[in-house]
Amino acid sequence: MTKRIKVITFDLDDTLWDNRPVITKAEIDTRRWLENKAGNIDWGSFEDFLDLRKDLIKKDPAIRWDISKLRKEIFKIKIKHIDSVKKRENLADQAFKIFMEKRHEINLYPGVKKCLGSLSKKYILGVLTNGNADIYKFEFGKYFSFAISSLEAKNNKPNRAHFDKAVELVGDITFNEMLHIGDHQINDIFAAHQLGISALWFNNIDAEWVQNFKKPDEFDDWSKLQKIIEDKYE
Repeated sequence: MTKRIKVITFDLDDTLWDNRPVITKAEIDTRRWLENKAGNIDWGSFEDFLDLRKDLIKKDPAIRWDISKLRKEIFKIKIKHIDSVKKRENLADQAFKIFMEKRHEINLYPGVKKCLGSLSKKYILGVLTNGNADIYKFEFGKYFSFAISSLEAKNNKPNRAHFDKAVELVGDITFNEMLHIGDHQINDIFAAHQLGISALWFNNIDAEWVQNFKKPDEFDDWSKLQKIIEDKYE
């Protein structure tokens, strides 16, 4: 018996677009701007960043899911050599604004826009993301009925808060009537699996499945997605 799907939710970063070059450029451009304003800055290593994040979460647990606040707090710490608190806050706010502008300079994977347009005619589409990209800043955002970030869910995938909020927003649906699509084996696929939500794995990097539960159907080309959904759920 074919499973009836009413709602399809999507991860964003590395599912609709390749996020690594986007974030890398945003980080470089923002750091360069801030250094021009504040002088030399010791940014440290990635391990330093993780340690700093842990320290900030201890002081403010909400930072665990509020990555925008996390980034601004890190900017302020990195320019602590500036005596004026007001100037530090202003520079951090401006730097974050620049970062977010660059963070939205994305290139969709081929076929994404066309596929979303077609699917939106048959299903309710939504976004479930741990990131802070705003889908409604893009022209193709019109295809989505809702978007839930970690800030709004007050939690991160693979915890269930995003999915619970999706059911709450849509109304009159169950997890059994949802399909989630994402690239991350834990944050997306396991998150859906543990709730009984159907999932499709976007795997365009030929990654090996390393989980101890059954691998879902996968795809590596957005032009193939609609056919997969039609064959499996219609």
